[in-house]
Amino acid sequence: MKKKWMMGAMAAALMLTAGTGVYAGAKLQEVKAYLNGDIQLKYNGTPVQPKDEKGNAVLPLSYNGTTYLPVRAVADVMGVAVSYNPQTSTVELGEKSEGVAIAKGFESMYYTKDPKATTYQGKDYKEAYFDNAGSKRSSSFMLFPKGKYQKLILQVAAVGEDIDNFFIEDSGKKAKLKIDKLAVKDGLKTIEVDIAGVDELFIYADIEGNGAMFVPLTTSYFK
Repeated sequence: MKKKWMMGAMAAALMLTAGTGVYAGAKLQEVKAYLNGDIQLKYNGTPVQPKDEKGNAVLPLSYNGTTYLPVRAVADVMGVAVSYNPQTSTVELGEKSEGVAIAKGFESMYYTKDPKATTYQGKDYKEAYFDNAGSKRSSSFMLFPKGKYQKLILQVAAVGEDIDNFFIEDSGKKAKLKIDKLAVKDGLKTIEVDIAGVDELFIYADIEGNGAMFVPLTTSYFK
């Protein structure tokens, strides 16, 4: 709650770092401002250096008695997702008002639209990840939120055999964000993970015997 309040309070005085193409046709007013290298930024008492998407240091701007900070850099420091919607000229911080299904752009050899594989407990999810290759093995796929989203809401089910080793990992940092077990009797399980600032996700499961893993792609989403 504190993090969301701080971002809300700062939003009016922040600016988004973006390419010049983003501003084409925008209602801009020219002003004279100054890059201010004397201003230092601390988060929770620790000095931090704001950086852009490429890792370059960025400086605050001073204009008319107000200090402006780059919103993307500050959001990264605070662990808050940030994105820019050019259609509505809107900077979006934190969770999106509407979820974005992971089906969009999803790629895997186990991606399917076959109703025989996309139907689970009588409901056809239209698109799914369904790995039922048989024999003891690992099953995995990648997701690419690219730092635009605050959360991943993933639905997943073990089919045929329980899955004792399941995890979601920040691929870039090799850090596990969620470790869980999936029991067949639990049915479709909903797992929520904070993914602010994460570019790539690695989803992994150990499959036993003739078991399978089912992930409906239309009801699993980024937010």
